[in-house]
Amino acid sequence: MKQSIYKIIENIPLTDTVFKMVLEGDVSDIKNSGEFINIQLEGKFLRRPISVCDVDATTVTIIYKVVGAGTEQMSEMPIGTELDVLVGLGNGYDLSLAGDAPLLLGGGVGVPPLYNLAKRLIEMGKKVTVVLGFNTKDEIFYEQEFKNLGAEVFVTTADGTYGIKGFVTDAMKDIDYSYFYTCGPEPMLKAVYKASATSGQMSFEERMGCGFGACMGCSCKTLTGYKRICKEGPVMKKEEILWED
Repeated sequence: MKQSIYKIIENIPLTDTVFKMVLEGDVSDIKNSGEFINIQLEGKFLRRPISVCDVDATTVTIIYKVVGAGTEQMSEMPIGTELDVLVGLGNGYDLSLAGDAPLLLGGGVGVPPLYNLAKRLIEMGKKVTVVLGFNTKDEIFYEQEFKNLGAEVFVTTADGTYGIKGFVTDAMKDIDYSYFYTCGPEPMLKAVYKASATSGQMSFEERMGCGFGACMGCSCKTLTGYKRICKEGPVMKKEEILWED
């Protein structure tokens, strides 16, 4: 974990409620796809944890949804604003288990961390298939960006206004894959867990206090004991997850 000052160099809407922000600064502590950063906002006691969408030599890209006062505050920040950010948080995905044809499944704002994952897997020579799930056509983002990487992309919408009508599980049943990676709301993760034909890894969304394992506020029970979503997670292997009824 490292605390750094980052400067906003881009902050644009992708949909009515989803924004893309690019931060410039020291990214050397961001190592793995699936990690997150924790942003300090003026006037807010708790930092805002946001998944890393992409990273290069000098910038980190995040995609966030406006759901409350904090993210609304972020959406109004102008270019040049400096932010206090904790980076290098979370365990990230293990790419060594992907096999030859990994399947990536994202739901809503669970889509962003899969972008850097797809990029790295394709660079490794993998045949990557991506399924993006949304409620409706107006909420779709990053479909073309995944295609530009060279991934095969399917989009599902719950109301059928675009792509395959239904959920990500409706698309995955017709796809051959060696392993899966997913991120999204818990009902989606549970459905993927039940529908999946292989092992895989799931990134969990959870409310966090500190974001780096000190407060124990985001602990969950697994087959191997209690784990902190922010520290030992947010990514867990399919076989260690205990679902609560």
